[in-house]
Amino acid sequence: MFSEHLKDIAVSLGNTLTERRMTLCTAESCTGGLAGAVLTAVAGSSRWFRGGVIAYANDVKQHILGVDAAVLQQHGAVSAQVVESMAARACRLLQCTAGIAVSGIAGPDGGTPQKPVGTVWIGWHCQQKTASRVFLFSGNRDAVRLQTVEQGLLGLMEMLK
Repeated sequence: MFSEHLKDIAVSLGNTLTERRMTLCTAESCTGGLAGAVLTAVAGSSRWFRGGVIAYANDVKQHILGVDAAVLQQHGAVSAQVVESMAARACRLLQCTAGIAVSGIAGPDGGTPQKPVGTVWIGWHCQQKTASRVFLFSGNRDAVRLQTVEQGLLGLMEMLK
């Protein structure tokens, strides 16, 4: 179902989280639960993965995750401010020590000159620290979504170092 490379990253992340007695959650928009699927494909992931919120629509980002409407209005859903808020609030909601949040334009439509198709913001919240980064992925919708999950997991691994 997923590449061995992606599975290996998830296993490595799970081992690190287990060693540190940490738990992980996700808040996903453009990946629609794909990160959660990759993580739960790892045997024993219930020790460190608590769950996720698929917040595809802005009102779900607002009403479930508590992203401020003014932040969405001012910066748009595909922004550092939104993914950082999503990651931190998912951690609070699901009582986790680490969270990954993603929001982007997977395509094939929806891009603008300022935010073309393939633009994805990924946010991480880990032990009270929050960070985010923008990516411009290439390929079709599936490729953008898979690259998003991979970079989300790798980014958290970096944060844990």
